[in-house]
Formats: sequence, structure tokens, C-alpha cells
Amino acid sequence: MASNVSTKPRTVICVGDVHGYVTKLLNLWSSLQSHIDQESFNSATVIFLGDYCDRGPDTRKVIDFLVSLPTNYPNQKHVFLTGNHDFAFSAFVGTLSEGFDAKETWREYAVSEDREGWYKGDGYERMHLQGRRWAGSIKVRFNSVKGTEYKGSIYDAAPTFDSYGVPHGSAGNAWFNFLYGCSPKKES
Repeated sequence: MASNVSTKPRTVICVGDVHGYVTKLLNLWSSLQSHIDQESFNSATVIFLGDYCDRGPDTRKVIDFLVSLPTNYPNQKHVFLTGNHDFAFSAFVGTLSEGFDAKETWREYAVSEDREGWYKGDGYERMHLQGRRWAGSIKVRFNSVKGTEYKGSIYDAAPTFDSYGVPHGSAGNAWFNFLYGCSPKKES
């Protein structure tokens, strides 16, 4: 027997390219809350399309906000996709899964290594190309396509380093402290 009960479709919200601008993200979130009825908003599927970091000054606050959503909105479904900036950030801090030959990822773009100032500090030998590009220091400071200055690297990553209180291009213990909340254990 067919049911005559109709179910209201779930509201789907898509948010993309936050790029470290927490104020814009919070303004958007507030606007969504005020324009979507409360029941629909509280049960929505919210899909974040990636590019949470770089360019803006508050990557850390953006990440903290995103991490808090499942606790603050437990009836929503949250989907967090990885953008190219997030992938590059992950490649630099070493959170990509294993199973790739780092140097093989460099080959296709090697002609750009000097111009883009790829990262050559601690651990670069095992780093995916995008991590090296992300943490590098671009030689030509002006982006003629956008008409703006680069912020540290081809990915404009300097504000992300700043938001974590870490100098641009630094690796090692500073990132370990932020990612894992402690210092790495020294081997005896």
C-alpha cells in the first residue's frame, strides 16, 4: 500500500573558497541562518567545497569553526571536501597518505621550481610537489594575472603560517605542536 505521507527534502547548502576569511564565513553562516527556516537549517546537509586556508588572515579560526560544526549543529550533515590549497597545506605538514613517489610529483613542473621558489627545507625530499609550492617563497612578487602581490608563495600561504604564529616556510616542531597539541618525543 502506498503512503500518502510526503517528506520534505533536506536543504543542501554549498560553501566554497573561504580562504582564511573567518569574518566572511561567519557573516555567511549568520545570513544562512536568518534566510532559511530554522528546522531546514538545523537539518541541512552543508557541503564545504574546500580551499579553507591561505590568502585571508584567519585560517586557524576558519578551521576551528569548521571543526566545531558537528558539535554545534548535530542534526546537520557536514561534508568537507579538500581543495587544492588544503591539499598543498596537507602535503607540507606531512598528513597525506603514503604511497607516492615525491620526486615523481615534481617532474612535470620542474621548469617552474626556481621561479616559484619551491620549499627546500627540512623534509622536502619526501614532500609532494604541492607542499613544496605551498611553503616556498615565490621570486616574482607581483601576480600580473590577478593584479595583486603574492603573499609568500604561489598559493598565498603566508597568512596561513601567520594565523598559526609560525614564520612562513618553517617546518618541524612548530607545526607538530599545532597539529597534535604537544611536542614530538625525542628519540633516546
